[in-house]
Amino acid sequence: MQNQMIRVTKEFTFDMAHALFNYDGPCKNIHGHTYRLQVTVSGYANQDPQNVKCGMLIDFGQLKKVVAEHVIDKYDHALVLNEAVPASLRASCYAISEKVHFVSFQPTCENMLLSIKFTLLPILESDGFTLQAVRLYETPTSWAEWRREDQPKSFQ
Repeated sequence: MQNQMIRVTKEFTFDMAHALFNYDGPCKNIHGHTYRLQVTVSGYANQDPQNVKCGMLIDFGQLKKVVAEHVIDKYDHALVLNEAVPASLRASCYAISEKVHFVSFQPTCENMLLSIKFTLLPILESDGFTLQAVRLYETPTSWAEWRREDQPKSFQ
């Protein structure tokens, strides 16, 4: 079979709570979402008939392991807050949740997406895969998406 560039996508779900510090709407309060994350890589399927991965670009299990270890395990059932939350309130966050992450950005869907992209990109690319797209659904009808093809070369 002729070797052609293909894309492979795997979808993940995780539950996470967050609050938007200093926001002017109801999302300033702690609330949660069931997120759906889609990760797409591209490349060429292995065509070596002697290789156990013949016909595969990436083993879905390998992609699952990478994303689970670096994203899902970190954020699933976590409370994610901007590190700008006053230090006086941080202790109370740990009183209501054992799994709290303070991040250097406002934990919007868009910023969470970019954080995930910056986490996965070097790992997947060091394994020889090209990260093509990351899509993060915050609700069933609302998502943010990063696509390599939309980026200037300096931001890929």
